[in-house]
Amino acid sequence: MRVAVVGGGCVGLTVAGDLADRGAAVALYERDELGSGATGRAAGICYDAFAGSVDAAVAARALDRYREWDLLTPCPYVWAAREDGDATAIRQQVREMQAHGRDVTELSPEALAERYPHLDTSTVTAAGVANAAGTLDPDAVVTELAARARSAGVTILTETPATLADPKTVETSDGRERFDAVVVAGGSAAKPLVADVGVSLALKTYRAQALVTTPVDAGLPSFYDATEEFYWRPKGERIIVGNGAHAADPDDWTADADPEFVESALAKFDEATTLSPAVARSWAGLCTATPDRDPLVGHVADGLYVAAGWQGHGLMRAPALGEFLAERVLDADPTLSVPLGPRVDPTRFDGDESFDPLGDPTADW
Repeated sequence: MRVAVVGGGCVGLTVAGDLADRGAAVALYERDELGSGATGRAAGICYDAFAGSVDAAVAARALDRYREWDLLTPCPYVWAAREDGDATAIRQQVREMQAHGRDVTELSPEALAERYPHLDTSTVTAAGVANAAGTLDPDAVVTELAARARSAGVTILTETPATLADPKTVETSDGRERFDAVVVAGGSAAKPLVADVGVSLALKTYRAQALVTTPVDAGLPSFYDATEEFYWRPKGERIIVGNGAHAADPDDWTADADPEFVESALAKFDEATTLSPAVARSWAGLCTATPDRDPLVGHVADGLYVAAGWQGHGLMRAPALGEFLAERVLDADPTLSVPLGPRVDPTRFDGDESFDPLGDPTADW
């Protein structure tokens, strides 16, 4: 079977490698360099702290594959609340996660402070910790997935913008080539790509921002503040701090972080810890969202498949959902034993829905 993959981020590379491992002849088209889109700007937090059985199974599979590829650096993931309502939600989440076999523990503010002395827990009302979580280096992920794909026989074409002449035909400056199937995993470009062949996706784009601090001597976990709605993760001796999300036009946006975001994010980090680092650099990137926050992964037209709408979690989910899509394309038995198909079916929407791309920050995906 001859398959084209359009998009050279973590999802496209995973799909391509898994297709080739299963015997397909695969060509991957990337308009820029590999990982130059959302993958290269990802924070790289990876955890299995999900209360739903489907979400937990997907996360566990992704973590297992990243460990197999020696790409996951162990780092606990803590999420905490500073208001009673959020605290109740965290306690319920922990119980549900434990019921699905996740290595998750509830921590009192006192226990959290003892475990991580540089955290200021004076206003924390509840916290959970995912002990099996870790962090990823996006550049290392791209390098490994590209090497894996090439070793399986994938032809990778970078600096090669591609469009669709029809659902099974890819067009580049070198002409047109027809395939048995085409997978579009082009991030924010996915919607206009498939629109050219009459497919409408319920997909919106938003802009997320992050910064990296100067070195600190801390030993912090990855952390999400459910009340203040921001996160951080260690990266060597530095800390990546992020959120700053808002709607954006994919054709008119800046990759530079807003000064207001930088000031606010650093202030939140300072208030939540005993540390006061400076900012080394900052940036912004585009993410895609769907009405229900679940991604669009599957068949949309004759021979045409999509993988989009990651709500900022594409890097974290790529090993599991890329594998799932490759198995769908080849009509192979699924590795995941949970009923994922209906959950991520890209045809579950009409494609013209009106919705807030930022959604509910406490939702699963």
